[in-house]
Amino acid sequence: MTPRDPRIDAYIARQADFARPLLEYLRETVHEACPGVEETLKWSAPAFVHAGGILCSMAAFKQHASFGYWKHALVVGEDESAGQPREGQPREGMGSYGKLTTLKDLPPKKQLLAHLRRAMQLNEDGVKTPGVRKTTAPRPPPQAPADLAAALRHNAKAKATFEAFPPSQQREYVDWITEAKRDETRHKRLAQAVEWLAEGKQRHWKYQNC
Repeated sequence: MTPRDPRIDAYIARQADFARPLLEYLRETVHEACPGVEETLKWSAPAFVHAGGILCSMAAFKQHASFGYWKHALVVGEDESAGQPREGQPREGMGSYGKLTTLKDLPPKKQLLAHLRRAMQLNEDGVKTPGVRKTTAPRPPPQAPADLAAALRHNAKAKATFEAFPPSQQREYVDWITEAKRDETRHKRLAQAVEWLAEGKQRHWKYQNC
């Protein structure tokens, strides 16, 4: 049996009366499923490490406790018996089993051990935590300010170049003009922009061959 981390003993001892039995039960169950598990603190809360990676962690709060697997989606997934709240309510709170206030909020021990062993196997196989792919909506094409739009209407070549540019290159010209602090500076930039556009040049054309 691996040694117990005294910091976790202290963590459990200072929790509320409802939380201590939950944390002690979860701790013992983790050791039962994984006799060689290592105890530590992560983000000031008890965590359990196996095969070089975090297996699971637990924490206590004022009115509830939580327990979660590092690879929750791969361990629990869509398992309908994984401690779902009563009356079909969605899982609340952090962790893999929602807000825990009594041992009854946990799945049966057989299921809990099965989840722990699944988490162990994932770590042993070197499976990485599923990443969350961030998706962002594309930025809309920039709206040319009135003075630029008017200037382009009087210069067909410049207008054709601007309209042929992708939104990012159009935006470079629009931002350059609209960010001018003084009217005089804006007028100079506007004239320069029309000249460069008539020549088919991008806003930063000087640096394209650097």
